[in-house]
Amino acid sequence: MNFLTPGVFTVMRKLTSFTFATALLLGAAAFLAPAAELPAEGGKAPDFTLQSQEGKSVSLKDFKGQWVVLYFYPKDMTQGCTIEAHNFQRDQAQYTAKKAAIVGVSADNVDSHQQFCTKENLTFKLLADPSKAMITSYGSLAANGAVAARNTFLIDPQGTIRKVYTQVKPNPHSEEVLAALGEFQK
Repeated sequence: MNFLTPGVFTVMRKLTSFTFATALLLGAAAFLAPAAELPAEGGKAPDFTLQSQEGKSVSLKDFKGQWVVLYFYPKDMTQGCTIEAHNFQRDQAQYTAKKAAIVGVSADNVDSHQQFCTKENLTFKLLADPSKAMITSYGSLAANGAVAARNTFLIDPQGTIRKVYTQVKPNPHSEEVLAALGEFQK
């Protein structure tokens, strides 16, 4: 018995086309869905707890009483991300003098962060967010949904977001943040 008569074959072909077209539309809708909004300046910084390159849990509350430079970046060991990290490391003493902690976040895992810190001599915290939950809560998921967008949040000692930087340029960024920090601390 042959079930693939011309009529059944035509119906199956139409269903397959419909299924494929539906999958394309759903995929496009997910891609075009609005990203989570950036937390606003003047609002409370979303709390988080993630693993650092040392494998230790780090939370926003751990920095209470300090300024926090919370920066999101796409990927360890890439050119722009390495430049940005080097500049924050270069200026580490100035941040410390201003009672500010530098905290980087990407979707890379703890092992990748550990390798990145070792290779590039980074001493500040890098937090691993492979689930992208924190990245999303800060409205910092890149349009492709695979990595973090290059955004930075300057958070005051009370946990309030004082400044938001989006689409950061890696080279001048640390200096921009230091200048803003100086203005807020006047």
